[in-house]
Amino acid sequence: MAGVCCKCPVSLSVFKRSLCVAPRGGGSAPPRSLLQGWGRRGERGLLQEASRPCSALRPAGFYRHTALLCFSCQGSMSDSLRTCYVYLNQTSRSFAAVIQALDGELRHAVCIFYLVLRALDTVEDDMTIPLDKKVPMLNNFHTYLYQEEWCFTESQEKDRQVLEDFPTISLEFRNLAQEYRDVISDICHRMGVGMAEFLEKKVGTMKDWDQYCHYVAGLVGIGLSQLFSASQLEDPEVGRDTELANSMGLFLQKTNIIRDYLEDTMEGRAFWPQEAWSQFAERLEDFAQPEKLESALSCLNLLVTDALGHVPDVIAYLSRLRNQSVFNFCAIPQVMAIATLSTCYNNPMVFQRVVKIRKGQAVTLMMEATNMRAVQTIISQYSQEILQKVSLTDPSRDKTLHILAIIQERSALSQSSLPSKTHHLSPMYLSAAMLLAVLSWQYLSTTAAQAQGTGDMPGQ
Repeated sequence: MAGVCCKCPVSLSVFKRSLCVAPRGGGSAPPRSLLQGWGRRGERGLLQEASRPCSALRPAGFYRHTALLCFSCQGSMSDSLRTCYVYLNQTSRSFAAVIQALDGELRHAVCIFYLVLRALDTVEDDMTIPLDKKVPMLNNFHTYLYQEEWCFTESQEKDRQVLEDFPTISLEFRNLAQEYRDVISDICHRMGVGMAEFLEKKVGTMKDWDQYCHYVAGLVGIGLSQLFSASQLEDPEVGRDTELANSMGLFLQKTNIIRDYLEDTMEGRAFWPQEAWSQFAERLEDFAQPEKLESALSCLNLLVTDALGHVPDVIAYLSRLRNQSVFNFCAIPQVMAIATLSTCYNNPMVFQRVVKIRKGQAVTLMMEATNMRAVQTIISQYSQEILQKVSLTDPSRDKTLHILAIIQERSALSQSSLPSKTHHLSPMYLSAAMLLAVLSWQYLSTTAAQAQGTGDMPGQ
């Protein structure tokens, strides 16, 4: 079993992009995994030559990326495990920090889970791999976890180091306790099969949209929930209730897809379900035309309403969590998502630019979303914001009002049933939250300035 780290407070230096973003590259559009919401866009990994062998020497300064872990944690880790944390920080600038804030051995399990799925996702994203080679790789990827020497050195993707040095990742996978290995292998298998299925399949019906989001995001939620329970930091029911866990992933994924309409269509990708957009336009890209604005907003509001249907499950899921680090890990992306949906709802800017929540708003959400009462208040506030924007003539008006009423009711019921000290924050957590706010604001300001100079638009 991987060594258990101490429970030191880790400064969460960034939660800049909690939702997923689209993969780069041409060709047919691959599935957009929630992993890409763990912070791939605009990040520079350790770029290795494709021909470099799996056991290539690491450059000087390689281990500086593990700085988020305390010195006692780093000192107790093997070289291979420290390397995994380097890869985590290189390939994710949003989830890397919150993963390293998880308690005990769960931290290692989630780190390896992330890297395994990142490697799988890198294969799926690489448009230079022919389908007759890619499909078997995706279907069989879970078996590589038990092949000590397996690696792939032909990828041209930015994060290819996780494939080239996969033996290091698979070694630490095999060092995990059996209950963690079983979860990671199972989710890797199911996700690989789903990715292979959607390589050439379009998101047609609303059912297809749910299924697609399940493969690339719902399975991540299910796997994480099972890891939480396996660690005994959360009750077994958290891992057993796959319906709630799936909804956690679908809510994030759908929010991201809705928000990124313009970016996706400009790059030739279509993730809005045809069953929805075909009610209002001949082509999905027509929504970007000013004369199609009314139809565009009708479709946008329909999809936002569909995504809001997952919020009652989100409330139920978060209400079950008891460990503070797990709660923070799960709650922050969800409140970011509902804030983003509120910003997107009935907003013409969705069809003109990338819509995002303000930096100060993001920092406030990160500071406040540390207990269930606060999360319920946030959800209630943003659902009220959406309610005020509902048009009398919107085709989805009745459905929108219905789900908003349910959300308000569930929020009130959940708050009334909470004990007064649920997720009570100690001074240590309050100090960490304050430090998080300062560091996050500095990070978001810096990346925004860099993006203006490089043309890479940061999102929240």
